[in-house]
Amino acid sequence: MTKHLLFILLLLNSAIAVAQTVARFSIVLPPGSKTIDIPVNVDFDKQEMLSTGNMVLEEIVPGKRNIAIAHQLDRNGNMLAFIINANSGESKREYILKKAGPALPAIMNADDKDGALTIRSGNRNLLRYHHHTVYPPLGIDTNFKRSGFIHPLWTPHGQELTTIQPSDHYHHYGLWNAWTHTLFENDTVDFWNIKGRKGTVRFVRFKSIVNGPVYSEFEAIHEHVVFKKDGSEKVALDELQSVRVYRPSTGKDYYFVDITSELRCGTESPLLLLTYRYGGLGWRATALWDKNNSELLTSEGKTRKDADASKARWCIVQGKLNDDYGGAVLMSATTNYNHPEPLRVWDENANNNRGDMFVNISPTRDRDWLLEPGKTFTLKYRLVVFNGKFDAKMAESAWQNFSSQVDRKIGK
Repeated sequence: MTKHLLFILLLLNSAIAVAQTVARFSIVLPPGSKTIDIPVNVDFDKQEMLSTGNMVLEEIVPGKRNIAIAHQLDRNGNMLAFIINANSGESKREYILKKAGPALPAIMNADDKDGALTIRSGNRNLLRYHHHTVYPPLGIDTNFKRSGFIHPLWTPHGQELTTIQPSDHYHHYGLWNAWTHTLFENDTVDFWNIKGRKGTVRFVRFKSIVNGPVYSEFEAIHEHVVFKKDGSEKVALDELQSVRVYRPSTGKDYYFVDITSELRCGTESPLLLLTYRYGGLGWRATALWDKNNSELLTSEGKTRKDADASKARWCIVQGKLNDDYGGAVLMSATTNYNHPEPLRVWDENANNNRGDMFVNISPTRDRDWLLEPGKTFTLKYRLVVFNGKFDAKMAESAWQNFSSQVDRKIGK
């Protein structure tokens, strides 16, 4: 995607030219970017001055006063995050980063309470991650219990886009990940259909939780656990899952969620993810949706009638939410295994012709994937969560922005 590169970093460490200036840089937006805002992460490659004291980020507007931009540094102090308002200004934007100014308030916050971490923008709930084990309803097999999943995922207006433990599939947990058909130490293991008690996925601990003016992020360690025939347990796969939720732009009915999974073998044994029609990142959508009030569109122009088993860079899922409308765009990074990845999509006749909505990005739908010890395997996804309606032009613009950042380390 070199023709869509976003960023050109210029004049690093220009403090001699401008007092208190840490850096000046330009960002060139790809075609079509004025349809949707852009989360930006600028890599300053170990510039130590970024981590010393508070700073001010300003957009330089010729002939006008500079515009202050909310920004946030990562924990290492060299990755600068902010959001570009794509509906204003030129395609090429100029920025200056200065030492000075008070610390910006942490608008984005993660609140840990009752076994779940809720990410909020101000007083508005956006996403909840369950790290304590959640059991199924009374009277249902307790093998359906699970931790390490997202529910609810809220629209900007506060409607829930996920559901958990529906009576037709008690193992469905909002927005979650697991592998269905695998081979580990000569046994087939299913981490998805957990009722069979061959495997499951468990939250272990948080590696980090970050709040700030631009995003809130957590890193959670998951174990993909095998239940051995002798009654013992073994961790076949270690996963570091990071979830970053960006602050919704003022006056915009959408926000961004980045989900990254780093996978490593838990033992000296490999884990073979066998070809199967589903597995990976799944989304069981709100129970409000059925075939009559929801819709799906992929980057290749597929709908619910023909999207299943097709490949896609992005997928829009949206529908009626009582007296409102909304949904999310799921986007896959170009660096992911088997990109563009196949989809598992329930058709309009699913669940006794009701047409409930289920979507799964399934990289192993049409091929095996061998995870070898000593290596790290990474999957990256972005969601645009919105109210109103999204169209193909908006989704493609959002994906081009996402894929450009994945394809290149900024500032190198």
